[in-house]
Amino acid sequence: MTIGSDEDGNRDRGLDSPCAGGTADKIDAPVARIDRSRRWIMKQALAAWIDQEEERHKMTLEALADVDAGRVIDHQNVQAWADSLATDSPLPSPPA
Repeated sequence: MTIGSDEDGNRDRGLDSPCAGGTADKIDAPVARIDRSRRWIMKQALAAWIDQEEERHKMTLEALADVDAGRVIDHQNVQAWADSLATDSPLPSPPA
């Protein structure tokens, strides 16, 4: 990791890492299309990934809290409901 400046002159930590396979080539299309640098594209992608991981972690904690509170649906009930969806008389969804 290096310290440098972004295209707006803001000092930040740059990521010096080669892209695997043809990833660098795949970045060239959006770089040309939206007239931004590879670095800007990578920063946007990394920020989006971090947001996604934070949301995934939050949802996992919420799900674990539901389990701890006993807010679960029995697997057999879910399986029976799912199996019934392919029949002429599907079961109502299991109560939450």
